[in-house]
Amino acid sequence: MRRRVRQTPVSNQWLAEAEFTDLVDAALDGDRRAVEHLLGRIQPLIVRYCRARVGGRERTLVSAEDIAQEVCVAVLGALSKYRYEPGSFLAFVYGIAAHKVADARRRAVRNRAEVVPELPDCPSLDDGPEQHAVNGEMMAQVTRLLHKLPARQREILVLRVAVGLSAEEVALAVESTPGAVRVAQHRALTRMREMIAEEG
Repeated sequence: MRRRVRQTPVSNQWLAEAEFTDLVDAALDGDRRAVEHLLGRIQPLIVRYCRARVGGRERTLVSAEDIAQEVCVAVLGALSKYRYEPGSFLAFVYGIAAHKVADARRRAVRNRAEVVPELPDCPSLDDGPEQHAVNGEMMAQVTRLLHKLPARQREILVLRVAVGLSAEEVALAVESTPGAVRVAQHRALTRMREMIAEEG
């Protein structure tokens, strides 16, 4: 029996877990609209997650958008193996995303070829080399400091700050409570401030 999927506009906010359940059930029943709606809901957040994890420091042939596309395809492929438990769908999606980001990083290490872009037909209005250098230095410092944090705090901070998820959404993704997420975020930010102060 097919369930009706509520038609709501696609946004960058996660659906309530009950709506995920309805969409996943309908998608498993072969409802193409449910599959499209489900992917439409998770794809923008997966892209933000991948951008936050990959950043701009690695020069690869694979972009965050490409990795996000791989994640969406993998979620579709693994959907039939997914078994519903309250709060588990977000963790399921983020688990796949984390593995795909790790795969992309391994590929980047193996393939250090430098990509040479085509010359543009007109001058670029993008930031100049100086701004790119400043942005690169800031990103490198933030990345270095993030990697000094414990893995759980780092993941929570990326999901809260870079991806922009609420404490409740992060709690579902990392299988914790919203209060514990807020405490971990506070501790991570405090530790990063201390490290910045120590570096002068």
